[in-house]
Amino acid sequence: MAHHSAPATIIAPTSRPHDGFQTSRVYDELGMQRDPNNVYLQSIDAVLTAAEMLNLPHYLQLILAQPQNETMVHFPVKMDDGNYALFKGYRVQHNNALGPYKGGLRYHEHVSLDDVKALALLMTMKCALVRVPYGGGKGGVKCDPYKMSRDELMRVTRRFAFAIAHMIGPDTDIPAPDVGTNAQTMAWFSDTYATISKSVPDAMAVVTGKPVEVGGSLGREKATGQGVVDVLAEVLPELKLDFAKCTASVLGYGNVGSWAARLAAQRGCKIIAVMDHTGALRNDAGFDTEALAEHVAKHGGVAGFEKAAGKTKGVGGTPISTKEFYATKVDIFIPAALEQMVNEESAGWMDCKVVAEGANAPTTPAGERLLLKRGIEILPAILCNAGGVTVSYFEWVQNKTKSAWDIEKVDEELNRHMVMAARRTRLARQKYECDMRTAAYIAALENIGKAYQLRGIFP
Repeated sequence: MAHHSAPATIIAPTSRPHDGFQTSRVYDELGMQRDPNNVYLQSIDAVLTAAEMLNLPHYLQLILAQPQNETMVHFPVKMDDGNYALFKGYRVQHNNALGPYKGGLRYHEHVSLDDVKALALLMTMKCALVRVPYGGGKGGVKCDPYKMSRDELMRVTRRFAFAIAHMIGPDTDIPAPDVGTNAQTMAWFSDTYATISKSVPDAMAVVTGKPVEVGGSLGREKATGQGVVDVLAEVLPELKLDFAKCTASVLGYGNVGSWAARLAAQRGCKIIAVMDHTGALRNDAGFDTEALAEHVAKHGGVAGFEKAAGKTKGVGGTPISTKEFYATKVDIFIPAALEQMVNEESAGWMDCKVVAEGANAPTTPAGERLLLKRGIEILPAILCNAGGVTVSYFEWVQNKTKSAWDIEKVDEELNRHMVMAARRTRLARQKYECDMRTAAYIAALENIGKAYQLRGIFP
């Protein structure tokens, strides 16, 4: 349940501009400092901009500007060499007006509280936009999963699950995979929670994104990439683009990027440039996206895939620089890696017609302004990558009802949710004459606003 009280005082709105941020009395009332380089404040500012256009009540803007709960934990883990390492973990619960908190667990060396807060906020917006009955949450552990053994990752996961077990549950807060985590991580996590929470019904439903063998859903692995492709298929005709004749570049070739590439290629789209943390490649004939996915799974990145050139038509590619990757002329650019990777500099290099955000918050405000000024359409993350949380919801429903859906039903239901979310966003853009990101936030905030109007604020 939501636990907020209405503000006691109303302060006149300020009219002072601050580093390009929308002026809002919310910042002043909450004592929030404006920082154009802070991803959380960037996200909040975009949401507040939409809230003001929608005339969302001021008290709701205050509620949404900060998470309901922020938890930080430290826990020791015995490493393979016999020594102990101390890890820092986070769980942020942003809002639960529409349902239980929902959001992934990220393992990355640069995880920080503000990053997790931003991602939790985006989950609130994403769930509201796609109309699944969840609120927003997010979590993570500050670590480099690629430098740990399988046993070390298991111990880190089990200790983290134990550390936050008191604040999560299948009816209160339901984590999922994110960057640096996967189905195996979720299996360890849910097993730990179920072991220490024997009195909780449906304890294994505490997370989604599990392996199918232990309650996971068919289609969950490809769900986020599938959602990106479903949105593109819905929106591209309006932009006078034929998906089957498009070219694309993909930034990041992990779960989201590789599935988006593979599924787009199945529709005839030609993937001609890819880049991740190991390097960048170009192949004007179009990559064999399946072979590249196998290479990345085996070698940890796209680097080295050029050595396969010539063995099979469409396989391999020529190494290119970071600037050359961004500057490759394509119809569709899919950022599917980490946050803030499309900044003002890289946005100036880009030569595309549409950006489909597979990652969360991949575009900085300065980068976005430049892209929009250049006439490049941006399909926002809370729309494009909502496929993951949508199929997570399907998994949760299957767990709670002791049922199992076939892949056809999962794909059909996912497509329906994504198409309707895209249409809500397009309608909001037409009504409010704004960009797609603001329109997506407006469509999400309409849902949240109605919930608060009906529920009220206790007491």
